[in-house]
Amino acid sequence: MRNEGIGSWPVRRARMAPDRVAVVHDDRAFSYAQLRQRVLRLAHALRDLGVRAGDRIAYLGTNHPSLVETLFAAGTIGAVFVPLNTRLTAPELDYIVDDCGASALVYGAEHAETAEALRPRTVLRKFIAVAGSADGASGYEELIAGAGEDPIDESVRLDDTCMIMYTSGTTGRPKGAVLTHGNITWNCVNVLVEVDLTADEVTLVSAPLFHAAALNMTCLPTLLKGGRVVITRGFDAEATIDLFSTHRITWMFGVPAMFNALAASPRWDQADLSSLRVLEAGGAPVPETTIATYQERGLTFLQGYGMTETAPGALFLGAADSVRKAGSAGKSSFFTDVRVVRPDLSDTDPGEPGEIAVAGPNVMSGYWGRPGDTAAAFTNDGWFRTGDVAKVDDEGYVYVVDRVKDMIISGGENVYPAEVENALYDHPGVAECAVIGVADAKWGETGRAIVVARPGARVTPEELIAHCRERLARYKIPTSVLFTDALPRNASGKLLKTRLRQTYGTP
Repeated sequence: MRNEGIGSWPVRRARMAPDRVAVVHDDRAFSYAQLRQRVLRLAHALRDLGVRAGDRIAYLGTNHPSLVETLFAAGTIGAVFVPLNTRLTAPELDYIVDDCGASALVYGAEHAETAEALRPRTVLRKFIAVAGSADGASGYEELIAGAGEDPIDESVRLDDTCMIMYTSGTTGRPKGAVLTHGNITWNCVNVLVEVDLTADEVTLVSAPLFHAAALNMTCLPTLLKGGRVVITRGFDAEATIDLFSTHRITWMFGVPAMFNALAASPRWDQADLSSLRVLEAGGAPVPETTIATYQERGLTFLQGYGMTETAPGALFLGAADSVRKAGSAGKSSFFTDVRVVRPDLSDTDPGEPGEIAVAGPNVMSGYWGRPGDTAAAFTNDGWFRTGDVAKVDDEGYVYVVDRVKDMIISGGENVYPAEVENALYDHPGVAECAVIGVADAKWGETGRAIVVARPGARVTPEELIAHCRERLARYKIPTSVLFTDALPRNASGKLLKTRLRQTYGTP
């Protein structure tokens, strides 16, 4: 087999354990033999539609087995998978699809209207509807049913591009992190080592699969090991409690807001958690009160730190240290190296703040079509500069303390103020603006806009929020707007966001 990439995984796993259940969704279950068959048929169908090695295939939809199948099928023929954030608006998706040059779009029925809006405005040529067929679109199941399943011997190497995952940029435009088959494979190996997965794992996947954490940290490692993934369309606290017992879930990933919602359920004290072995939290720091709530039920969080560009794992805090080192993101993942460095790239001393730098086989090859941004993101000797600030204690445990890029983490979603500020500046009544994060009991953080109105303009907070709603995904929209006469700046005109946080950062 010339395919070294993840597209070969269904074939390899099916020859080892064909009858084991691979994927569960709603009332359907697929064995590894069936997953292999469906992936090969979809790969043949994509080829019949003209998709070739190197072509980009975008996917727009809530969590569904078709997302995983499309990823594997793309990898089978050497194409590149591009998962799209379902929370983005059509104009935001326009930019991403055109930026990566996707030629095909697979989409769920719930996003048919958005897909139709993309048709005349993008480079997309092929549309595949997961639930039935629509005007001008092929039916996903019909394509699979009508295709062959002969083996496909496409040459795919570990350093070939597997997927492009878009991450919001500090300049207001998202950048595509190019993840190779090797990046994702080595990230999965790190997970296997650190979480100690078993072939009997039953993993609940309710966090969005268009994010690297749910896809690359839980779903794919489970399938690599030969376990079972239970895929739900999204997260619901009450439904999750039911799934724990009906499917005997052993492992779940979530952002802190999800775990807080579970603990807030009136059924929490009586919930059957006996099957749970691993709870993994990411996307934002886990509050100590949340950790304590789960410890009372005999459960422990595994935590870590990462980003899309590192596929995404970089630091990991195992169960043995979760209490003693609460608040830490842990140490470097097994096949990954992490340093905390000064501006001259020398290592900081214990307790001294510095920038997190990452190296290893899981670090992206670069940003799609952005050689300048790629060069700026790496040191001359190959370390990826994250822009995040951390301290290291005297035992080598890393504590993330700040974000150089001013990123806001709201419900596990990354929100970059520059993008929100760009939307606000489109309003004729806004002279100046800045967006900061403020603490929120439910989401961890939400955005707050500080606005200087144009002279004579009559503008209200409600009007500006409605203005943003037309241009941004819901999680990016500021939840509050405050007005001021001037924004604080230094002598060179640089905006002083630290002062803004001090003045306006109280919820």
